[in-house]
Amino acid sequence: MFGYGTKMNQVFASRWKAVTWSLGILLTAYCSVPSAEQTQKEDATVASVPHKNPWAKN
Repeated sequence: MFGYGTKMNQVFASRWKAVTWSLGILLTAYCSVPSAEQTQKEDATVASVPHKNPWAKN
C-alpha cells in the first residue's frame, strides 16, 4: 500500500509471521492506552488548576 512494511498477503503465509504480526498489533495497543491511575491523576491535576483564558485582557 505505502511501499514499506510487510504486505498483507505475506503476513499470513506462515503461522509464525501471523503470530509476530499480531503481537506487534497487541503491543502497540498496550503501549498507547494509558493506565487508569494515570488518567485519574491527570484528571485531578486538571481539576485543581483554575482555567485562565490566554486571550483575556489583564
